[in-house]
Order: sequence, then structure tokens, then C-alpha cells
Amino acid sequence: MYQFFVEPNQINVNDKSVIILGADVNHIRNVLRMKAGEEISVCNGQDGREYRCGIVSFEEDRVICELRFIKEENAELPVKVYLFQGLPKADKMELIIQKAVELGVYRIIPVSAKRCVVKLDDGKAAAKVRRWQGIAEAAAKQSRRGVIPEVSGVMSFHRAVEQAAAMDVRLIPYELASGMERTREIISGIEEGQSVAIFIGPEGGFEEQEIQLATDNGIEPVTLGRRILRTETAGMTVLAWIGYVLEA
Repeated sequence: MYQFFVEPNQINVNDKSVIILGADVNHIRNVLRMKAGEEISVCNGQDGREYRCGIVSFEEDRVICELRFIKEENAELPVKVYLFQGLPKADKMELIIQKAVELGVYRIIPVSAKRCVVKLDDGKAAAKVRRWQGIAEAAAKQSRRGVIPEVSGVMSFHRAVEQAAAMDVRLIPYELASGMERTREIISGIEEGQSVAIFIGPEGGFEEQEIQLATDNGIEPVTLGRRILRTETAGMTVLAWIGYVLEA
């Protein structure tokens, strides 16, 4: 079943009506070639609910739907995971965003660390973020998420550390950290309703000064095992572990 996101005011529970606007109108009518009577899933991106609808009619700039029922149970993790991702080379960020959204990330924050090869000026960064947000939305639709995770603007490592200060659990995978038992203890101790910050370095990892800044601010270095993981693998590993523990 196809899923679409709308603004909250496009869903009228009392009238049992849902209006779809924008680019999705063309997609439903001309790409998917859907017809009146077919069922779709709609989310408002805020309350995590799934609004199951039937298509009633097509107008020039909108699709009119009838609300059939509301599915309260949603696909969101019971914690908010913030992925602070060091900017990788080439198009790896697109893959990271897609998979992180599928695994339940709440927000993705691109981070400009010292070993980042990619350097974006303000204009390029804004264009990249727009594209990345579109990838997040497409991944949210595909994985039947109830919300669209936000991809924030690129920030410095120092600023990212400040942003994470108020979060409940803060981790930074580091190849020189030891003790898988400690990693297991932290992941297993995450509780529903908490906020979790995960810092992932770019190719080459974080510099020692960055690790020191992180630890000085209460972010704990952890190991992800005996093998060195690529930047596009490390965050996915932690997200998968968190999902396993909290959804088991």
C-alpha cells in the first residue's frame, strides 16, 4: 500500500475527509495511475498515526479521500535517536540517510569534523540539505514511518557537542575504545522516552582532540566490536542494536 504525508490541517477527522495536495497529486494520478476506491495510507508527520483512506475523486490540484479508520500503533522507536554524522565523501550521505530513516532515526545532523574531505559552503550546504531531506521523506514513505525525520543544516563538531549536551544517552564509537561489555551495558540500559545521541566520524574517524572534547562533555567512547566499520556502517549498527533491544 502506498503512503503519503500531508499537513495536519489536510486531515479532518470529524468530516472523515483527507485532502492530498502538491506533487503527490500528479504522482497518484499520472505515475501510479490510481483510481477512485483504491486505498492509501496517509500520515501527518507529527502524531505517528496512520490514517487509512479510500480515494473518492480527483480534482485539478487535489485528491479527495475518505477517512476509513485510524491505526494508532505506529512504526516509531520508543526513543529519539539523533545521528550526528561526520560528512562522508561522494554520495555516501544519501545512503546513510536512507538507511538511518528505515532503522528509526529521529533526526540526522551532518557534522563537519576535522578529517572530513567534503567542505561545503553555505550555498552548497543548503542545496545538499534540501536533497537530503527529500531522501529522508522518500525513505519514511517506503518504511511506513509515521514521521519524516529532519535533516538539519551542517554544523561544526564543537557545535554538535553543545547540541547533544541535554540528551540522556551520548555515544561516540571509537576504534581505540575497548570493552564490548560496556557497549552492551549502555545499549541495554536505554529506556523508553529517552533521547540518544550517536556521533559517527567521517572516513578516517575523529581526531584525538575531538574525542577528548567529546569525553570532556560527557559523551562516552564505545567500541562496536573487533572490526573497523566504515562510516556508512557504524551508525546503522548502533541503530539496529537500539531497535533490537527496545522492540524485542
